[in-house]
Amino acid sequence: MTLVKKHIFESSLDTCRLCLDRISQIEALNAFITVLKDDALNLALESDKRISEGNPKSNIDGLPIAIKDNFCVRNVRTTCASKMLKNFTSPYDATVVKKLKDAGTLIIGKTNLDEFAMGSGTVDSIFGPTKNVWGSQIQGELQGNSNFNSKFNQCYIAGGSSGGSAVAVATGASFASIGSDTGGSTRNPASYCGVVGFKPSYSVVSRHGLIPLTNSMDVPGILARKVEDVASVFNIISGPDDYDSTTSQNHLEQVDLNKKIDLRRITIGIPKEYHSPLMSPEILETWQHIRKTFETAGASVKEVSMPHTQDSIVTYSILNQCEVASNMARYSGILFGHRCNSTVSTNQLIAESRWEGFGPVVRDRILAGNYFLLRKNYEKYFVKAMKVRRLIADDFNNVWSKGIHILLTPTTLTTAPLLSDFMLLDNRAQCSAQDYCTQPANMAGCPAISLPICLSKEGLPIGLQMMSRNFEDPLLLSVAHWLQSVVSFPHLISGVC
Repeated sequence: MTLVKKHIFESSLDTCRLCLDRISQIEALNAFITVLKDDALNLALESDKRISEGNPKSNIDGLPIAIKDNFCVRNVRTTCASKMLKNFTSPYDATVVKKLKDAGTLIIGKTNLDEFAMGSGTVDSIFGPTKNVWGSQIQGELQGNSNFNSKFNQCYIAGGSSGGSAVAVATGASFASIGSDTGGSTRNPASYCGVVGFKPSYSVVSRHGLIPLTNSMDVPGILARKVEDVASVFNIISGPDDYDSTTSQNHLEQVDLNKKIDLRRITIGIPKEYHSPLMSPEILETWQHIRKTFETAGASVKEVSMPHTQDSIVTYSILNQCEVASNMARYSGILFGHRCNSTVSTNQLIAESRWEGFGPVVRDRILAGNYFLLRKNYEKYFVKAMKVRRLIADDFNNVWSKGIHILLTPTTLTTAPLLSDFMLLDNRAQCSAQDYCTQPANMAGCPAISLPICLSKEGLPIGLQMMSRNFEDPLLLSVAHWLQSVVSFPHLISGVC
């Protein structure tokens, strides 16, 4: 089903109770950090009253939404999965959260992530890793399969850093969820968990109240089971915000997926540089199949070149670490955040608080970023990376200028890795492989979406990514909606969401 009233349940209260029961059922997957049971139930009663009186606030009034735990929710702890903010309670709502509340949705809980969103597996959290439902014993339970083959009872990563948000949607614990996307953190877990993950154009959705990772690339993202659901949420949360000076003052048109799209007027670009040698044969085969699907439907498909793609991941890493070093400087243990017990001196208090409060991944990125920003290194690393970022953005602009409407690429290079294998790699190696196809869109600021296409031979989801010109989010969602209708992905649960 989609996020449009009237839904299959008798009331918002029934819907809320079902999702809360599902959260309990999937507790072993560790998708949620905080569950807002009482608040959600009370809001569901208010929603039912509005709907019975014929005054719903929106077409998603009364539906449960999960929020990644790096977005502020008023009077609820916002931890970023870090000891540094483990006991921090936000005094205000992030703009996207406020807009969702104003639309009548039920904020049902805060979801797990890599610490401060620095990862691609949701494994670096003080609350422990989030596990993918696909291939797990819980998959069999949710599908009512008592004979679920135990050899498939594996533990795969959920992807990251919005892994908790993806699992919440995939299992029916929420009807949609909000993630953040700095280098693929919404699209990556969406691909691994078999849901839709959408990164809007930079500046179309407010970042106010999103704990920053990399200001110049952070974008609130949306995860849902269907493109229709993504569009419904996007129509609510997009638009200018006085609290975020980086938001565009131009209102995008509301996404209307009822308008039929003429694929004969669409040109699909296939960037040859995205053919990574690390790509699995099944991903490549799926990519080629969907290329032919577009051609058969009448779209023009052309191979294009984006020559700076090979430099993108290292450029992204340098800029990410530089901005991390800057953004993490605010956590001193004095005004807020974890504070150690040292009374020797202020300097000692700050140093020890930061050492205790940050995990090794965060500390490593801070150290690397400060190294790149040293006066002797500034031109060699940061300035050069900014210049290469411009070249990467120019690659996209050159493609758009040649009449390409949509770029079609893989989302990830493989299906979800086993958690045990993934943990053998350090954070840099994890991100270098998992973010290869996704982070260029953040460098350019263009919208991107991951759509589940099919299942691998092992029964794991395979997703593909589409990107379009900046601020052409409605077109991208329309093309994704068409493709969704063609592939008919076998979702984990039927009749629930």
